[in-house]
Amino acid sequence: MGKRGSRSQSQLLNTLTKKQKKHLRDFGEEHPFYDKVSRKEAKPQICQLSESSDTSSSESEAESEAEQVSGYHKLLATLKNVSEEDEEDEEEEEEEEDSVVDEAEMEDEDGDSDVSVEEETAAESPDMQESMALPADPEGNDGDRPRGTSQESPEEFTDAKHESLFSLETNFLEEDSGSSCSLKASQDPFLQHVSKELKEKEIQAVATNPKTTHQLKWPVLGQLVFSSKFQKLETFKPPKDIDLKSLHLQKPLESTWTKTNSQFLSGPQKSSSPFTPLQKELFLIMNSYRDLFYPERTALKNGEEIRHVYCLHVINHVLKANAQVLGNNSRRRSQKLGVGDDDDFRDQGLTRPKVLIVVPFREAALRVVQLFISLLEGDSKKKIIVSNKKRFKGEYGSDPEERPPNLKRPEDYEAVFVGNIDDHFRIGVAILQRSIRLYAPFYSSDILIASPLGLRTIIGGEGEKKRDFDFLSSIELLIIDQADIYLMQNWEHVLHLMNHMNLLPLDSHGVDFSRVRMWSLNNWSKYYRQTLLFGALQDAQINSVFNKYCVNVQGQVALRNVPMTGSISHVLVQLPHVFQRMEAENLASVIDARFNFFVNKILPQYRDAVMSHTLVYIPSYFDFVRLRNYFKKEELNFTHICEYTQKSGVSRARHFFLQGEKQFLLLTERFHFYKRYTIKGIRNLIFYELPTYPHFYSEVCNMLRATTRGEEATWTCTVLYSKYDAQRLAAVVGVERAAQMLQSKKNVHLFITGER
Repeated sequence: MGKRGSRSQSQLLNTLTKKQKKHLRDFGEEHPFYDKVSRKEAKPQICQLSESSDTSSSESEAESEAEQVSGYHKLLATLKNVSEEDEEDEEEEEEEEDSVVDEAEMEDEDGDSDVSVEEETAAESPDMQESMALPADPEGNDGDRPRGTSQESPEEFTDAKHESLFSLETNFLEEDSGSSCSLKASQDPFLQHVSKELKEKEIQAVATNPKTTHQLKWPVLGQLVFSSKFQKLETFKPPKDIDLKSLHLQKPLESTWTKTNSQFLSGPQKSSSPFTPLQKELFLIMNSYRDLFYPERTALKNGEEIRHVYCLHVINHVLKANAQVLGNNSRRRSQKLGVGDDDDFRDQGLTRPKVLIVVPFREAALRVVQLFISLLEGDSKKKIIVSNKKRFKGEYGSDPEERPPNLKRPEDYEAVFVGNIDDHFRIGVAILQRSIRLYAPFYSSDILIASPLGLRTIIGGEGEKKRDFDFLSSIELLIIDQADIYLMQNWEHVLHLMNHMNLLPLDSHGVDFSRVRMWSLNNWSKYYRQTLLFGALQDAQINSVFNKYCVNVQGQVALRNVPMTGSISHVLVQLPHVFQRMEAENLASVIDARFNFFVNKILPQYRDAVMSHTLVYIPSYFDFVRLRNYFKKEELNFTHICEYTQKSGVSRARHFFLQGEKQFLLLTERFHFYKRYTIKGIRNLIFYELPTYPHFYSEVCNMLRATTRGEEATWTCTVLYSKYDAQRLAAVVGVERAAQMLQSKKNVHLFITGER
């Protein structure tokens, strides 16, 4: 189209009629009727109306942009005397002119700019890049950074040379890989789950529907409770024998799993089944995409066994999801379909991360990644590609010489605090066919492995400028391993994470909306998210997370075995245990009721100098602070030890208590969890609240054996409990005794333990 002449703006405005000015305001150019068409290329000139011109309030440039483009193409067809060559040159001029006029509005709006990965990364905030790719403090603090690591430039974290290799958008399914064979099966639980369509009325009914439950007893897991808030509740029992083919494992997992899991198999079981009895039942529930709560995972017994089976489920899910995307890429290329031509290509979420694994320490993350490599590699001669492997081992590994050689702790302590126990980290992992990319940017990752603290520092809080949680928007599989340890770290971080799961992202992050599943666009992702929760104990706070945040359409499965014998049976000293029940109107008033009961009923019995060497065991830090302040106010002769006490302060407190210079010692549960010191000199023991871990009860009681000077006859143990402590009480005294104590009208119950 011909351009305007070289007339100045003032001359143009003076000569234009009101009709021409209106057309100029609406379309940004004069009407073609007034054009002086010439084959000679003219220099473009931008005409702008002054504020004093005869115009009414104009539309915004952003709104008129679409009209301008469409009007241009319509008017272009009306001109007959312009050659094709001139049209092409002038179209380029028009695009250049538009980019000058609307530079502010048009920047990156259409996504047509050809920007390299490095340029895109450089455009982002360096601080945000660093926090997304580095398992370190985003504020630059090196306090939580393991020894030997250093702060590196943001460019390195983008790993640009591997970007195209691990990009789902630019890769296609290998024809000879056979990875799509399992996806063709209509019985594949993965396809059944992601293809399930919910209706609007079903989603609305979830808030009001009562939860339907059904109990089943499985051979190994024991008592299971199946539940669902959706109308149809389906249950099943495990078959005696299972075939790997019936599990729809993605290649190469059928061949690599047997070798990876061989350490748990022995004798005839090794040839008959690739799973242990526990793994078989767990994987059947995982593979059905139901939510699972398993509260019997211990580091000493079955921790690694369970880690193996959930890593198998994670890799199986990621390989199937990526194979579906790559297969559709190939189909789109072969069929030459336009974007959005077929809803069959809806195969992904709003962001790429599909799996989030929450673990407490770097050692656990190291073992998870090692299992991923083993499951993809197996015993094949061809090694898989693992990028940044050396750096990963350096930052997540540990030096055995750093551990004190003479440190003697219980076996469960050694099993939990093994290797690198740094609890501030996060790392992205991308998997594409037979390649693994460590330290992938979060939005280019398939799997995120992080600690609650590592996630909390990047999610941020209300009012913080630097925060991001869009990467949680499309998580399809959430695994929270060793949930009981987070009670000892900071449970608020777990709650904060759950509150930010599967929210609609604030930015598009370059997603192709024609490929996004409809239930993800409808903000229904939380109904399709599978949550696997593993812990070592039944706890009200963990149960609350499972009941409140797990609303999977496939339903939930929770293990509800009751302890027949409590940890009190492991107390080796002859000791009278007095359980005193306190009354509380509701759960919210328990904290105040316990404090008042202790101050008014229990403490007066121990104020006498005869009742010296009294240890008060306090599970909650907030209760500890409250009692410490009260003891100071009353000027009682006491000392205290908590998880924040310096080493010198701990030594002084232990010494004063042993020598009898301090009558009371206040001890927090978290200190005992992290240190496991034997406190000597205890004669009187008070459990302000039942311990979180049942075996802590017997451990603390057995500390009385540390110093025996003939005072065994005067030893006492007092325990405070309420009806809201039913789970902890059953774990200590056994379920039958706990039921009798809670139903009895008596407030005081006596048990005597020890050698006869």
